Amino acid sequence: MRVLITGMGGELGTRLAIELGADPGVDAVMGLDIDPPRRRHHAEFHRVDPRDRDRTRSLIREFRPTALVHLGVYEPYARSSPRSAAERTAAGTVSAVTAAVDAGGLDRIIVRSGIEVYGRRRGSPVRPDEQVRPDPTSPFGRELVHVERACVEAGLHAAVPVTLLRFAPLVGPHFPSPLGRYLRTPAVGFSAVADPPFSLLHQQDAAAALLAAVRRPVDGAVNVVGAGAVTASQAARVGRRLPVPVVGPGWWAARRFSELAGAPVPDHVHELLVRGRTADGSRAGERLGVRPRRSTAEVLHELYAWAEVVQLAAPSAEAA
Repeated sequence: MRVLITGMGGELGTRLAIELGADPGVDAVMGLDIDPPRRRHHAEFHRVDPRDRDRTRSLIREFRPTALVHLGVYEPYARSSPRSAAERTAAGTVSAVTAAVDAGGLDRIIVRSGIEVYGRRRGSPVRPDEQVRPDPTSPFGRELVHVERACVEAGLHAAVPVTLLRFAPLVGPHFPSPLGRYLRTPAVGFSAVADPPFSLLHQQDAAAALLAAVRRPVDGAVNVVGAGAVTASQAARVGRRLPVPVVGPGWWAARRFSELAGAPVPDHVHELLVRGRTADGSRAGERLGVRPRRSTAEVLHELYAWAEVVQLAAPSAEAA
């Protein structure tokens, strides 16, 4: 097996590269991303912007992967601005799947997606399973649907299985998540009208699902969701933050305050706060052979247990 990982520089890509690098059944691992991995691994890595289509395609065709793990899905305000995230996701997806298929030898595609694809229209299922048709209602949700469609079309062309892992919002220590940053602000706004529940997923459980899919690919979508759900006001109390009820136009001020606090709120996170976001993840264990070990509540507690950044004052000349 020769595994190509797009988006290797992120937490999920790094964890997966380490696991696959230690697998005797894997001959080679190569990764691409805008930033290098933060931890050591034995995989080949190339720092390349996904918008550089020529270099991306050249590297992939030369590597000739048998497995493509497409993690090059950039969430707005995670590691990129909304515009850059959308451009990198779109360009990187087309380049990666096209080059991987053209290289010959591809036998599986694994894709990072999200339950944002189901949307939150009025009357839509509260806990959609994999049989519910995607109907995104946020820019990030629509981007994920485009990624899924491009990969499915490539899989049909190459006659290989395409595993679409639809993750609940990823939150955890050291993970670049706009929702995680928002929940750690001093004051957490919540919908005074509904305060709907949402589910979470820890990055380690997401990485375990990716590894299982590489080893045991399935053709189709799989929801991967931590058990249970919480509301924004409950999360604020767990983290000893100030819960602030917000209604209607007040969300503009709440989002502005959060942005000034270093936690911009993209549209899909705002949608989660006012409409909720959960999904039925009961099939993950059956289809992948693994299921999330941490519940949503446990993910939340671990997020808040993560130590705050403490600024240390430089020693004075007298102290020196």
